[in-house]
Amino acid sequence: MWDRVKHKFEKFPARMGVARKIVELGLRVGENGKIYCGDVEINDVALARGAGVDRRSIRATVDVIMDDQELAAIFRNIFPAGALLKNVASDLGFGVVEIEAQAGTPGILATATHLISEENISIRQAHAGDPELEEHPKLTIITEKPVKGEMFNKFLKIPGVKRVSIY
Repeated sequence: MWDRVKHKFEKFPARMGVARKIVELGLRVGENGKIYCGDVEINDVALARGAGVDRRSIRATVDVIMDDQELAAIFRNIFPAGALLKNVASDLGFGVVEIEAQAGTPGILATATHLISEENISIRQAHAGDPELEEHPKLTIITEKPVKGEMFNKFLKIPGVKRVSIY
């Protein structure tokens, strides 16, 4: 996706930052040119503060998006994925497995979830960071109950895995 978006904003780093922030937060650009999180309108000033740009950069970015059919099709159809429970998992009695891996290595999610299912633990959530948005993307798996520490070495044996945290 970023290959399609990147070249439209290459000469304008502030606009590229706004486009990244919109995607990172799961925001969308409505047909009316307004920015939404689900059905909640986000004002330009708030997004500008979050993206570290001037509010005019928000409008300029939205104008570019609205004037380009390909960009409009992408940005009109982005929706938030929901709340990530990672930071409240322990309060809820859940477990967390975080895996940092080589981007683009296939089978990491499948193998990790298989290892967890072999322990008869159900998975509440799985979130994979986008390597084009994050410097060190992680696969975060929230489990119904904490995963045993003995699983640590099994996760490390998955091809492409660099680091594992279990808590």
